[in-house]
Amino acid sequence: MVTQRSSSAKSVGSTDQPIVFVVDDDASMRQALARLLQSVQLRVEVFASPQEFLQSKRPDVPGCLVLDVRLPGLSGLDFQAELLKADVRISIVFITGHGDIPMSVRAMKAGAVDFLAKPFRDQDLLDAVTTAIQRDQKRRELENAVADLRTHFSSLTPREREIMALVASGLMSKQIAAQIGLSEITVKVHRSHLMKKMGARSVADLVRMAEALELKAPTSQH
Repeated sequence: MVTQRSSSAKSVGSTDQPIVFVVDDDASMRQALARLLQSVQLRVEVFASPQEFLQSKRPDVPGCLVLDVRLPGLSGLDFQAELLKADVRISIVFITGHGDIPMSVRAMKAGAVDFLAKPFRDQDLLDAVTTAIQRDQKRRELENAVADLRTHFSSLTPREREIMALVASGLMSKQIAAQIGLSEITVKVHRSHLMKKMGARSVADLVRMAEALELKAPTSQH
């Protein structure tokens, strides 16, 4: 069996409840961590190796990975690098019995939430896991918001997209009209339509949306 699920995981709906994945080759440590995390009503799945974790079907919910640094084969730090390369984004809390400063620096620079040396206080791990889950929730919210913006943006005409980028770059309707060879009134009509489609309540709103979409203003054609 690839994963060991907590009994509480089965009794609670899995739609949005956060989950903590534990990867540690020490069975007693896996059990101790699972008990600790379940004691504060967290869902837990434990794995003996990174390979088991990768082979598992993970629910699409906020969560984090509690990862031992020293593992047979692929180390925790190498596994962190592999996840980044594969664009698997998950908040990581490292635990280790053999940590050193260069290791912790490498882990934190690569985006780890915390690096805890064994033996650590239960509360320190719980605090780190809470922070990691919150970070993952924020990342998901941001990604969902950007996905919604992309959907709205895809509904714009090519001209509306062009004008949105120019508005976001700080140009007034008159300047946009001169740059793309339209009348100012036509530009204002396009701007009104695109703001409705994007759900922007103000130009400032539209600018924030353009920044989130990483829109670049087209270069002047005149």
